[in-house]
Amino acid sequence: MAGQENCVRVTRLAKKRAAEVMVQHLQQPNKKRVVLAEIQNLGTNQIEDKVFDSMPPGPKGKRKVKRSLSEKAKELDVDANLDDNPQMCSAYASDIYDYLHHMEIEKKRRPLPNYLEKVQKDVTANMRAVLVDWLVEVAEEYKLLSDTLYLTVSYIDRFLSVNVIPRQRLQLLGVSSMLIAAKYEEIKPPYVKDFSYITANTFTKKDVVKMEASVLQSLKFEMGNPTTKTFLRRFARVAQEDYKNPDLQLEFLSYYLAELSLLDYNCVKFLPSLVAAAVIFLSRFTLQPKSHPWNLALQSCSGYKGADLKDCVLIIHDLQLSRRGSNLAAVRGKYKLHKFKCVSKLSSPSDIPDCFFEDTS
Repeated sequence: MAGQENCVRVTRLAKKRAAEVMVQHLQQPNKKRVVLAEIQNLGTNQIEDKVFDSMPPGPKGKRKVKRSLSEKAKELDVDANLDDNPQMCSAYASDIYDYLHHMEIEKKRRPLPNYLEKVQKDVTANMRAVLVDWLVEVAEEYKLLSDTLYLTVSYIDRFLSVNVIPRQRLQLLGVSSMLIAAKYEEIKPPYVKDFSYITANTFTKKDVVKMEASVLQSLKFEMGNPTTKTFLRRFARVAQEDYKNPDLQLEFLSYYLAELSLLDYNCVKFLPSLVAAAVIFLSRFTLQPKSHPWNLALQSCSGYKGADLKDCVLIIHDLQLSRRGSNLAAVRGKYKLHKFKCVSKLSSPSDIPDCFFEDTS
């Protein structure tokens, strides 16, 4: 009994001391915080001596960051309506995409436009198309992001631009490139054994890892580069600015046409941003054949005029109408599903008027 009483006293004493400490803490004077605008007028030592003053509650407390507009977007600010969505980084979007445009033209991130003719001896454009079409199925099988697929094809083209390989190892290059891309993009990428299994165990795990190392070394570990999908997200949003509601059909159709472009070796020579712009052009034409598919807003945010897109648009249009790659069914089958609004079944006029490629200004 005596032990229990002592325990109770100790507990009460501890609680009393804790309460006293809390009171002392609450009685300390409130610290002032410097307003964000004042920081630029302070020296380094002054900043260390100041603390932030609380912002007033309610809408009056919101501060807008002054936007730094690039010269390319000086006429039309396509990101102005995104100020209320901090995740879209509207204040920096123009600068970010300028950086991505500069990145996509770097020589180290671009494949040779004619690597099959100048470098490869045993690989043809048709073999490349069959490989990419199969990789679309692999990406669907393992539920990979479309960004992973685009990076995979980019790695393949860049690797083939500097390394000669026999056709028997082309599939190995494909799965090893997808393994790297999945590690780069996915939260939980497939295992090495999964990529070995998907080749019907033609290649062992050791083969996959060895080719992975070869790809990384050949690309000098420069694995992050903008793809068509990178630019397509922004262009698709701008293309819908005059719509009352988001048009999922336009978005899915643009994704479909962009994946079709991966199949054709003739699209390798185009920059990813140009392919994305051409895809939006063709998507708008498919859905509204009598309306001009290009406008000033799209021209401003993409940096391309209609005439710049003509060659790429015509190639993708041929793919859409199965004039090219008619034997490649994976992409077409994927976008026949209802979750993609069956956009691969949409018909497009057989010819695009030349006037649509003229200057919109």
